[in-house]
Amino acid sequence: MGVNSNRVEDFSSLEMGVKVSSESSEAVMVVATMPPQMEIHRVCLPPNKTTFQKLRHRLSEIFFPDDPLHGFKNQSSYRKLVLGLQFFFPIFHWAPTYSLALLRSDVISGLTIASLAIPQGISYAKLANLPPIIGLYSSFVPPLIYSILGSSRHLAVGPVSIASLVMGTMLNNVVSYSEDPVLYLKLAFTATFFAGLFQASLGLLRLGFIIDFLSKATLVGFMAGAAVIVSLQQLKGLLGIVHFTSKMQIIPVLTSVFQQRHEWSWQTIVMGFGFLAFLLITRQISLRRPKLFWVSAAAPLTSVILSTLFVFFLKSKVHGVSIIGNLPKGLNPPSSNMLCFHGSYLAIAIKTGIVTGILSLTEGIAVGRTFAALRNYQVDGNKEMMAIGFMNMAGSCSSCYVTTGSFSRSAVNYNAGAQTAVSNIILASTVLVTLLFLMPLFHYTPNFILAAIIITAVIGLIDYEAVYKLWKVDKLDCFACLCSFFGVLFISVPLGLAIACWSISIQGSTACHKAKHYGVRESPRNTNISKSEPIQRSNEGSFISHTRCGVSHLLCKFHLHTRKAVITNKPCLINLQVGLVVDQVPRKELILRWVREEEEQIQANNGNALKCVILDMTAVTAIDTSGIDTICELRKMLEKRSLQFVLANPAGNVMEKLHQSKILDSFGMNGLYLTVGEAVADISSLWKARP
Repeated sequence: MGVNSNRVEDFSSLEMGVKVSSESSEAVMVVATMPPQMEIHRVCLPPNKTTFQKLRHRLSEIFFPDDPLHGFKNQSSYRKLVLGLQFFFPIFHWAPTYSLALLRSDVISGLTIASLAIPQGISYAKLANLPPIIGLYSSFVPPLIYSILGSSRHLAVGPVSIASLVMGTMLNNVVSYSEDPVLYLKLAFTATFFAGLFQASLGLLRLGFIIDFLSKATLVGFMAGAAVIVSLQQLKGLLGIVHFTSKMQIIPVLTSVFQQRHEWSWQTIVMGFGFLAFLLITRQISLRRPKLFWVSAAAPLTSVILSTLFVFFLKSKVHGVSIIGNLPKGLNPPSSNMLCFHGSYLAIAIKTGIVTGILSLTEGIAVGRTFAALRNYQVDGNKEMMAIGFMNMAGSCSSCYVTTGSFSRSAVNYNAGAQTAVSNIILASTVLVTLLFLMPLFHYTPNFILAAIIITAVIGLIDYEAVYKLWKVDKLDCFACLCSFFGVLFISVPLGLAIACWSISIQGSTACHKAKHYGVRESPRNTNISKSEPIQRSNEGSFISHTRCGVSHLLCKFHLHTRKAVITNKPCLINLQVGLVVDQVPRKELILRWVREEEEQIQANNGNALKCVILDMTAVTAIDTSGIDTICELRKMLEKRSLQFVLANPAGNVMEKLHQSKILDSFGMNGLYLTVGEAVADISSLWKARP
């Protein structure tokens, strides 16, 4: 499909269905078989509203896009009580219909992720400069809390690499665990409490859309840079180095590696890299053959067992191999008395909590939504924030540090056949048995196997294909990604993320300038439909024309602001007012809410079924890769509801990026039109032609 540099407006062959721009030699093939006679519908102005009504409507769209109280309407008091319990405690929603068949699947998946969570928990605690036992504590209490409050069926909760790295880096700059372990633990638990408080507050105040300001490009670069730093830090364990730098920049780390060559242990190197190769091979097997997911899931625990036995039986011959040592048995000790809400270290605890809270929340919600989309169910972002926040607050009082949904464990949980959050309860039960009876078995576990497990886990965060796609589709997004990547490598983890945000703000300013150059104004107040884009009455189905598509910038996000236009006659068609607004209100939840409201109105009026959603992109002057991903997700969600999704009138540069991203291939020949009127006319004619 050809792409024009300007909006396609001049047509030379309307009857042939081919539109050719007068400003370009390339042709854009758009299906537009317009019937010779079309019925024009007059659209009246929207009803007048007071300033208070407009403000109320606007705030409801911002904070309640999914209309969470919709199900409470016209219900009895008892039913409202039941719905309220199900709303705040999702376990009451699925527990009454739970069966033995579901339990069997959840037990299998829970035991499978436990085999991965136990070695990862120990490893990630070391990454955060915490005692290894803290990682197991963090894999016991938080999964139990999430199983009651969480709305995702497949999210496996526990410590994650990125949050562990950031916490260890930020706290280690102030106090070292080796010098003052008590103070370090106090700061870690306090930071976890503030992370949970921040996360729960976002959910309670309905501010979940703030997380969307971190674009995908920023996170790709940040996670790739963090993965490289984490992997280089593990050379301490793989090489057997005793005196190693605590800094997290690439130059000090590599300098320390080569300056301490005299501490390298050949026994550690041989065994460490041998097990690392084994873990990487099993990972590739599972990636190439998803049905063999259990191979990579069982590999970490298998490696821990084999390496522990190897060191135990050869301890008299193998010297210089560092081991974990004694781990205390028993349940999580209370740590509420270690929370520090005063003193000179309070600021760093709050700062660490907010940064790790944002990162863990972003990862957890993204993972939950990913697997929810695969099984066609909805995950409430605000509920997830409250669930993750409350479990971190409870964890801070029970010797746990920051936890969230892990992508690797959640993928294993999904592939193992998990059906509900009971898999997290099985995970917690397995960790409980380990804490009570199996801790002495980890005494001879070598540190090099923990380093190998961490490298295997974080190497999947380096997404080469995503970077290549950013370069092909949007050079500015790629620039933001590289800024984040090199900022993490050469400066620091938190400042690397800040640099990426700064680059995104520059990109947003550029988009603002483009919008001004294109002459796009703020949302107009009149809602007359242009006669050059007539709307044809459809007797075969209803249309709803939606226009909420955004450019994902940190400080300046563009989307199309829409308002329903009142149609005087009785056609099953809705058209919307279009304009450009600078904020971040539009979300998929809001669009799905509009679709649901339209379907309810049609059903109440005994109208024709809703069959198509038209996205009018007239005022979208720029779009980035996150906006393209949003369109893809919206198309998949609407297709699962048996609704056709159509794009109308994209601008030249928007069309170019859509073409470069290959997204247009998924829309097909009947998915792109020059105007809303042409889309309605052509799709109506196609439906009428069906028997």
